[in-house]
Amino acid sequence: MHSRRWILMTGTGLLLAACARPQTDENTVTVAATAIPHAEILQQVVPDLAAQDIRLEIKIFNDYVQPNLQVDQGLIDANFFQHLPYLDSFNRERGTTLRALQGVHIEPFGGYSRKVRAVADLRDGAVIAIPNDPSNAGRALILLHHSGLISLKEAGNINATPKDIISNPRNFVIRELESPSLPRVLGEVDLALINTNYALDAGLDPQKDALIIEGADSPYVNYLVVREDRAAEPKLVALARALTSMKVKTFIQEKYKGAVIPAF
Repeated sequence: MHSRRWILMTGTGLLLAACARPQTDENTVTVAATAIPHAEILQQVVPDLAAQDIRLEIKIFNDYVQPNLQVDQGLIDANFFQHLPYLDSFNRERGTTLRALQGVHIEPFGGYSRKVRAVADLRDGAVIAIPNDPSNAGRALILLHHSGLISLKEAGNINATPKDIISNPRNFVIRELESPSLPRVLGEVDLALINTNYALDAGLDPQKDALIIEGADSPYVNYLVVREDRAAEPKLVALARALTSMKVKTFIQEKYKGAVIPAF
């Protein structure tokens, strides 16, 4: 277990205070992140930024909407939790102008079960839970397609929905649920396709527990995201640079052992 002594309670989530010494706003960068692995990765660059007189504050969120809204509204400087298809979908639907500043890592997406040990053991009519946001729903359906459980009209369509299933010979029931809730329903469904950050947070090991999983060539890189008009700010550029250091690469490789893969 890693130490949690640096976790302090704050309004919308948990604030990981990088340093107790007060700084001016110009010397502070706030980042919204999911707890695992994003906040853990960010924690590694605290001393590197401190050496540049930049204080890092990490605010933990359990959803995928508020981190983008708060960056767009200027309440938080940046966020670190999402892949590009999700960001593009969010910008398109919400009219925001958020920008992917730096790709950091890949989290291979997996399917988990508490009822069977292999997808071949799934019963006819089994309930399969997938995320309900557009890009992750499509990603889940693509994985089900490549695993031979269903067939899609277009195998690589990230915007696929259950309506795009053209073959479902075993009559699987596809249930769309909020991404954070998927680990909690594992005992109620036959298979759940879960984003790795939520899987890790629930104590699941993607390399051992996932019955189906994307390969290391997954295109869904997780990005540091900022508002477009702030992409050139020195403190945000410094954060992006710190997140792609050899130190961070080594940490990801040693800490997550393939469950999370550096993208640089």
